Amino acid sequence: MRASGRKQRIAVAAAGALLLAGVLSGCGDKKAAGPRAVSVPVITAVAMQKEVPIQVKAIGTVESPTTVQVKSMINGEITSVRFKEGQEVKKGDLLFTVDRRPIEADLRRAEATLARDIATATNARADANRYEALLKEGVVAQQQADQMRTAADAADALVDADRAAAINSKVQLTYTDILSPISGRTGSLAIQLGNVIKANDTPFLVTVNQIKPIYVTFTIPESMLGNVQRYLAKNRLMVSASIPNDPIPVEGMLTFIDNSVDRQTGTIKLKGTFVNADSRLWPGQFVNVTLTLGRQADAVVIPTAALQNGQQGQFLFVIRKDMTAESRPVTVLRTVGDLAVIQSGVVPGETVVVDGQLRLTTGAKVEVKSATPGQSGGQNAETSKGQGKTS
Repeated sequence: MRASGRKQRIAVAAAGALLLAGVLSGCGDKKAAGPRAVSVPVITAVAMQKEVPIQVKAIGTVESPTTVQVKSMINGEITSVRFKEGQEVKKGDLLFTVDRRPIEADLRRAEATLARDIATATNARADANRYEALLKEGVVAQQQADQMRTAADAADALVDADRAAAINSKVQLTYTDILSPISGRTGSLAIQLGNVIKANDTPFLVTVNQIKPIYVTFTIPESMLGNVQRYLAKNRLMVSASIPNDPIPVEGMLTFIDNSVDRQTGTIKLKGTFVNADSRLWPGQFVNVTLTLGRQADAVVIPTAALQNGQQGQFLFVIRKDMTAESRPVTVLRTVGDLAVIQSGVVPGETVVVDGQLRLTTGAKVEVKSATPGQSGGQNAETSKGQGKTS
């Protein structure tokens, strides 16, 4: 019985050893197989070569070429207002009328005084002529003749003064109609109907701003002045102004370059003139300005979404033929809309990653989920109205 029990224990131990050896062998096989590499899903685009505009980007301010603060030239009560606030007016349109009656009374008084003094002067001249004849006959003394001639001259001078006073009253009467000095748009009314105003007093009655044509003023760094002057010598330069929340820019022409550089900011002022036929540009408005200098042929462009910023500057990921990623530094000349013009780092035809870069490292396997021919989501560079800085 004891021998039989010992044999059973030996058999059980042997079976356990075989089972443990099998388990260890299985574990060793799995460790040898190793983990399978995982591909990173990305979205790509192809670097292309095309003609793109050379543009300068800036923030501009809309300015009226002429702003007039309308004031009265005479004292009096405003008897009528002939326009509505914000109305477009033309040069010479009637804006206000001032009470005419006091000035009309002054004019009649001046005309009556003129008529009286003309009669007096006529009589004085006749007396002077008679004394001149009597002097020749020796009837009167030279002194008497001289006195009569002097009196006649004084009467004539008084007539001239009366005539000037009458003319002045007529001029003052014309000031009772206050006309628009320019064509433009009126602002808010500062003094209401029925108020008494004084000549050249403040506040002014209303402001009229010229808005057709209109200016957009902007500044550029002095380093760009040479490029602007070089292109301007060849052709007239287009300026576009983009209004916030308005997808269609307004087109104009560059018409002014300031004669000096601002020493404090290192910038120079430029001005574009816009016809503004639809009155979309408004004085005091801020707009995004794009100055187009020319066009660059065969530029290498990629979507700006492909660009990443690192400690060494801008870089991107290029997809190699073996479907692995390569980090590559790039030099960007400027941006045009959602396209970046590349100076170095990428050549036409190479595939760049535009989405999914955060999970990439050099040598990582990639899986292209979607790819767009040309520039992913980009505008046509030839028609893009985006803004960029020229080199």
